[in-house]
Amino acid sequence: MSTDLEAVRRIVGEEHGLVSVTVVRADGTPHSSLVNAGVLDHPRTGAPVVGYVTYGPVKLRNLRERPATSLLWRAGWRWAAVDGTSELIGPGDVDPEELRLLLRAVFSAAGGTHDDWAEYDRVMREEGRTAVLVTPTKVYGNA
Repeated sequence: MSTDLEAVRRIVGEEHGLVSVTVVRADGTPHSSLVNAGVLDHPRTGAPVVGYVTYGPVKLRNLRERPATSLLWRAGWRWAAVDGTSELIGPGDVDPEELRLLLRAVFSAAGGTHDDWAEYDRVMREEGRTAVLVTPTKVYGNA
């Protein structure tokens, strides 16, 4: 199984990192949502991971209890998918400055830009946003 994220890096820029992410609910059923995600280096290990930002107590609890995650990007008829294990880094998990910089890095990896980073930081802090870093166990597709 490949875990090379180059195909994902290529496709992220084509749709602003827009990706379908699927996690597992407490009852074992899948839960899918749409987020912006991209490839970045893990802040501790340096290994390439997929990152996105989320919040909400139910989603965060589901991810902490059942970290299996699948992500799917598409651009036209080309697509790339990543299956892996999620790691959450949010308020209380790391120093606030480390979290601030990580949230920016995830946003940028997904193709995001911002005219007012101070405002971005304030909103992320007030909403209790958490970075989700997915370590790939399988990467596949036709991109």
